[in-house]
Amino acid sequence: MRTLPAGMQAHLDTRATTLAWCWRITRTDNVKLGFTDHDKDLTFDGATFEANAGFTGTEIAESLGLNVDHLEAESAFKSDHLAEEDLNAGLYDDATIEIWRVNWANVAQRVLMRKGSLGEVTRREGAFVAEMRGLAHYLNQEFGRRFQYACDADLGDARCGVNLTLATYKGTGTVLTAPTRLRFTASGLGSYTEGFFNGGLVTWTSGPNNGRKIEVMRHTLSGSTATIELWLPAGKTIGAGNAFTITAGCDKTFPTCKTKFNNALNYRGFPYIPGNDFMARYPKSEDPRDDGSSLFN
Repeated sequence: MRTLPAGMQAHLDTRATTLAWCWRITRTDNVKLGFTDHDKDLTFDGATFEANAGFTGTEIAESLGLNVDHLEAESAFKSDHLAEEDLNAGLYDDATIEIWRVNWANVAQRVLMRKGSLGEVTRREGAFVAEMRGLAHYLNQEFGRRFQYACDADLGDARCGVNLTLATYKGTGTVLTAPTRLRFTASGLGSYTEGFFNGGLVTWTSGPNNGRKIEVMRHTLSGSTATIELWLPAGKTIGAGNAFTITAGCDKTFPTCKTKFNNALNYRGFPYIPGNDFMARYPKSEDPRDDGSSLFN
């Protein structure tokens, strides 16, 4: 049960209200955007909530317990600050969203109705629909470590220990051609073997995508020219001459950790843990009679 500010309660008691909805989005790069369904911009908490952005929301529903409450926000790309390229680039993934009920005649009278994060986003021509998830959805996510064959560290983090700033694992390149936003050819990577950057990370250092990062799906070579295929399309068009850095990829297996990165001591998986085949085995008459250690070989 929410406690309303005194002024807000008095305004509601008049039964002739001047209320509007305001949405504030904080992206993962800490950029804050505000929108309102009022016909004029509103300002409070040091933020401007833009009108005429085509931003609307569905009915807000709450439930008891740990069920994940959600609603949908729909908008056309009408705002100068709400660009499809940014949405494609993942800047709104898991962004924090706040929903306020505001007296537009006196914005000091307002109440925070909901806070959560953006979930699934679907797009159609010139518009998008974003799902807002309540904070309870974080309880459905896994935290902590899991006993598994593959390494659970991120390449280059403190647990992994590989120094990705070394030229051994980090290359710089320049785009030669870019048929699509998913694929481009580049110079400057001829000294690396084909596939070295599979699963790696491209960071753009110039051009329209400057500062953005995208994972690499495949790295191939034709002579000294490298072809890079990305898992997701770049947010904006890739152009010839765009510069980037690219770091090595890791498939999280022990042989790769040992041979490619010489980092076996820091491997964070369990390569010798018995698998499903071992768990499903049963004794056979032809099995050797020993202490059972041969089952691991």
